[in-house]
Amino acid sequence: MVMTPTAEELQRYAELVDEISRHDVAYYTLARPTVSDYDYDQLYRELKEFEEKYPAQRAINSPTLRVGAAPLTEFRQVAHRQRMESLDNTYNFAELGEFFTRAQKLLDGRAVTYVVEPKIDGVAVSARYERGALTVGLTRGDGRTGDDITENLKTIRQLPLTLTGAPEVLEVRGEVFMTHAGFARLNAEREEQGLELFANARNATAGTLKLLDSREVARRPLTVIFYGVGEVSGSGCAAQTEVLARLAALGFPVPAWRAQAADGDAVLLAIQELDQLRRDFPYPTDGAVVKVNELAARAELGSTAKAPRWAIAYKFAPEQAETRLQAVTFQVGRTGVITPVAELETVQLSGTRVSRATLHNADEIARKDIREGDTVIIEKAGEIIPKVVGVVTAKRPPAAAPFDFAARLAELGLDADREPGQVVWRLRQPSRAQQIRALAHFAAKQCLDIDNLGPAVAEALINAGYVKTPGDLFSLRHEQLILLDKLADKSADNLLAGITAAKRRELWRLIHALGIPNIGAQTARDLAQHFGGLDALAGAAYENYLRKKTGKKGQELKAVESVIPGVGGVVAESLLVWFTDPAHRALLEQLRAAGVNFSAAADHDRPLPLTGKIFVITGALSKPRPWFEEQILALGGAVSSSVGKKTTHLLAGADAGGKLAKARQLNIPVLDEAAFEKLISQNHNELTG
Repeated sequence: MVMTPTAEELQRYAELVDEISRHDVAYYTLARPTVSDYDYDQLYRELKEFEEKYPAQRAINSPTLRVGAAPLTEFRQVAHRQRMESLDNTYNFAELGEFFTRAQKLLDGRAVTYVVEPKIDGVAVSARYERGALTVGLTRGDGRTGDDITENLKTIRQLPLTLTGAPEVLEVRGEVFMTHAGFARLNAEREEQGLELFANARNATAGTLKLLDSREVARRPLTVIFYGVGEVSGSGCAAQTEVLARLAALGFPVPAWRAQAADGDAVLLAIQELDQLRRDFPYPTDGAVVKVNELAARAELGSTAKAPRWAIAYKFAPEQAETRLQAVTFQVGRTGVITPVAELETVQLSGTRVSRATLHNADEIARKDIREGDTVIIEKAGEIIPKVVGVVTAKRPPAAAPFDFAARLAELGLDADREPGQVVWRLRQPSRAQQIRALAHFAAKQCLDIDNLGPAVAEALINAGYVKTPGDLFSLRHEQLILLDKLADKSADNLLAGITAAKRRELWRLIHALGIPNIGAQTARDLAQHFGGLDALAGAAYENYLRKKTGKKGQELKAVESVIPGVGGVVAESLLVWFTDPAHRALLEQLRAAGVNFSAAADHDRPLPLTGKIFVITGALSKPRPWFEEQILALGGAVSSSVGKKTTHLLAGADAGGKLAKARQLNIPVLDEAAFEKLISQNHNELTG
């Protein structure tokens, strides 16, 4: 039966869409939030509840579209209505002067003005709106045809989904990128998951936009700035400055810094100013874009076969510094990968003090002949990660010897090797540090969620010899735990209860907990859903992940395609290698014997104590709201933002207000924090037996 909302519900829904969209613009585009996180979450939750109840009523500009859609099998190729050109580049002011001279000559000496904008180091995209609605988003591609990345672009909160007062047709062009902070956060998450780190923000952005699963794109910190237009019906603008002002008025993010210049000399001054200021920008820049301001003059200047004659990019040379390489040290990742690191005499670079830099791998050290004691040249890759780009051999100390990677591993007692054709060295057996990280990862929130088992307790368990692999957790006894300095009697009981509860966790959590390289939480979910059980996953072959593509008439092509969206060659290889390792096979049998859930079916068949219970949380509480939500959701309950007839419990803190009054009116049980924690504790005991 299709449910139909009342007029009042529809009006409230429209108000929610409008209000949340305004808050999104204020937060993501203007960086001036107008509401607290808590209040925003309440509004968003109310919006989701309406759409879950009336899915056919979801608006085309609903903020929930930002979470991504079902995965694609491939990107559709779409032709640009107007060619999307790239820019000619220059690295020196002399060539920039030639650009001004050519423009003046083609315009018969007529004076024009210029606009200087930051050249953001991202990925060029276009977004087309028809009658105010976003219809398609494209990559540049070859300039004539691009990939249809509409669903991926919808996840970027700075991008309006609908426009008010826009032309009938409006195509905007801009740059998708990651801020410095967003990129650092993404790499920190990947390091925690044992995934390969991105070298720079641009690579991360380009790779993200190429993902077929927009749900995964939504989890990554993409943002966008627009700087121009393509096809427009009746723009009414005469200059670039007017275009930017009009885009900003429509709700598009535009460059915060830009300069209008009367002539070439003023352009040079603006570029020098930008070079000083850009180090404080929140996003990576690699140059300045110089554009003729007047649109009529642009039409006269036209384009070459590949680039406009009315614009040019002045590229800044990467900032470099010389310093001394004091030593080469090794970092061992959670999966055993060994990364060489340059320990440097501290030097100032791009506004920060740098004392360490990546050396990437053994082959890079050998290719550049980097030696300890050398004077080296460092720069920031993408203005994020310091790297050693070369050696000043003229300053090399006479005693500096070629760096022997294998010998240093042996000297440090690291038993490592590398597979044929691979550039990375990896430990043959896990080190103590690896064991600690693997155990803490196994127990983490997005894995088996074992309370009281953080890095400190993991270290204590391994130091005591009680645990060598995560499977040993399920054999721990109370009398062992109370001997540890980190655990009191009650904490030992809680830890054992958490370990018991972990046996019944969802299959995807176990897959994620195993610490397989390149397998994050979302991929673990996809694998659990596809295979249905851990044994099927462990026994999978290459063809279960990748298959030969077929042509329109059924003929087999050389190219391969993913059987499971988002699982490509790298992930498939990681899975096949991991499950063929005898030590990993032994771990699986240990987990099986302990009674750990291996079935995705069990994720749905097992009743949880709070299944069917709906909680509303209100008022000021002693812990962050997500903590209380996690306790409820872990036991099968649901959380709502508003009190109604289906509400079964209200958790009320101080200053609870109207929701408390309504709960009492409806005779809904009201819990304070103490009563809530008692309820949760009782149900945890029921779950763990």
